[in-house]
Amino acid sequence: MAAAWAALAVLLAAAQVASAAPVTAPAFLWAPKNYGRSDDTKEVVHYQTVSSKSLAKSVLAEGGWSNFICSREAAQRNVDVAVIFIGSTLQSADISKDNQVDPALADRLKLSFTSSNFSMAFPYVSTSDDEKLESSLLSGFAANCNSGFERNDITYTDKCTVSGQDLYKYPNMDAINDLVVSGRANPFGRTGLIVFCSGGFQRLGRLVKSEGELLAQLVELLEHSGAKYTILYASQPSGLLESPSSLPLSRHLAEKKINDTKAGQSKCDGECLVKSSLLEGAFVGIVLLIILISGLMCMMGIDTPSRFEVPQES
Repeated sequence: MAAAWAALAVLLAAAQVASAAPVTAPAFLWAPKNYGRSDDTKEVVHYQTVSSKSLAKSVLAEGGWSNFICSREAAQRNVDVAVIFIGSTLQSADISKDNQVDPALADRLKLSFTSSNFSMAFPYVSTSDDEKLESSLLSGFAANCNSGFERNDITYTDKCTVSGQDLYKYPNMDAINDLVVSGRANPFGRTGLIVFCSGGFQRLGRLVKSEGELLAQLVELLEHSGAKYTILYASQPSGLLESPSSLPLSRHLAEKKINDTKAGQSKCDGECLVKSSLLEGAFVGIVLLIILISGLMCMMGIDTPSRFEVPQES
């Protein structure tokens, strides 16, 4: 009996350790048209957990961004504009869920990833509240570009904050459109880099838009302008260190919004199903083990004579 309780305690401890795993968020890189790459890379998925600095390095090397944001020569470019879109809601665990927090965002990312000539996905990018994701990515680009990155003209939306830099910020989509159109007029200039930070613009007023709506509007703008573009979407979920729940953090933030709209209703995702199946199997095994031990002890406790007297003949 003591052994059974010890095994149960080990299982519960393992479940608590699994629930304390760091929060990860996905990143997607795509380009509607091949921008000078010799190979056609489409729907490639890297399942390893990477840091934001490693993501920046992979985007430069495998994504081909080093060809146009690290180049020191003003040659004819294959990409007019590169966009870094920083989100704040999507987490890795949300990808497999049926009820998405932002359905428009999930649909846009899926469509862009599957329909583009070039696409890569990084489902597990470790995030932290210690540093803004845009700052981490840009510093990663600068560290791997060998001093070629500083020459780029970087444009930010007015919600961006990059430490140690004076940013030239654009207040609305019209200004972004003017920037893209003016950049296309000079095919021999450097590729423009736009950092679209979480929330978009300060002056949206009452017209609060979701990430999916902002991303769709940005893609529509780029398509309408005729520019050759590539987009890196990365997410840094907000409030990671403020969660009071003992549930896994990767589930708490998503379930909080679902519980606000559908009180008492929830749906078990893939991670939940795996854990529940393991616990159910463990409980069944423990019960069967207890029954087996109890049966053996009862059989050993039966005291029967080893010899029987021969019946006497009358």
